[in-house]
Amino acid sequence: SLIKVGSPSNMHWEMQRVLRDEYMGEVHISTGMTTKAEIEQIVRFWEEGKGDAKNRVVLYNCTSGYPVPFEDVCLLDIRLLQAKYQHRVKAIGFSGHHLGIAIDLAAYALGAEWNERHFTKDRTWKGTDHAASLEPAGLAKLCRDLQAAHTAMRYKPTDVLDLEKEQRAKLKWGQYNKD
Repeated sequence: SLIKVGSPSNMHWEMQRVLRDEYMGEVHISTGMTTKAEIEQIVRFWEEGKGDAKNRVVLYNCTSGYPVPFEDVCLLDIRLLQAKYQHRVKAIGFSGHHLGIAIDLAAYALGAEWNERHFTKDRTWKGTDHAASLEPAGLAKLCRDLQAAHTAMRYKPTDVLDLEKEQRAKLKWGQYNKD
């Protein structure tokens, strides 16, 4: 089980204390509109918890805006969170409020282990985040594409894959014209 703490509440220490000391599931914390010093404060707070509290935390790179323009997504901050916190919390994730799904795939490629998106039945509804949310079809496409990216994230087990051998024999200079 898990509880998600949105960016506006990530420094609500009374709530964080209850989650740290009384709740035993994972706590996923977004870092939108949060300074680097405040992120450090949050992580230290969890490190000071009893037992293995810090290893129940997933820290999310996030920009709080609805929708967030691509230039303000700041995906490379995932790398900064990884460098500073990947050994201090359970995982690093990405919480997106942008349009489309391409950015989510890039976040995954950068190493985000969790991907959080808002979803809605209708993006035209009134409300802060409907416009930046995914409708059911978009959510299905995101899941499909993340699964495809996950499958593709590997190294070649051999220099030439079996599926390349026929192409190599027909197309590779020095192979088809050896004689």
